[in-house]
Amino acid sequence: MEQEHARNLIGRERERLEALVREREAEGINESEGAQISELASYDQHQADLGTETFEREKDLSLLEQLEAELVDLDRALRKVDEGSYGVCEACGKDIPAERLEAMPGTRLCVEDQARR
Repeated sequence: MEQEHARNLIGRERERLEALVREREAEGINESEGAQISELASYDQHQADLGTETFEREKDLSLLEQLEAELVDLDRALRKVDEGSYGVCEACGKDIPAERLEAMPGTRLCVEDQARR
């Protein structure tokens, strides 16, 4: 894959992920759980409702963590473009097919090695 195309691909994916992170942060996902629950304290809630709120918060935090990990992978991919090693599987050293890179610009492994993990 040519370097300029790889940079554009990585850049577009970075913008998409950063927008998702901003959406999560706008929803208050970075607030402490105590602050969020205290907002709900004035309402008469069943314990199951609080459990649901806690579950949803954990799910959102997990998603945010995954998005941040993908951004780290994109930074790594951009460094690889600069080094000339973008698109090479870190496990086996084979070229990663362009179709996979198009779908997942931050991927570090070929399909076979990813399946082994």
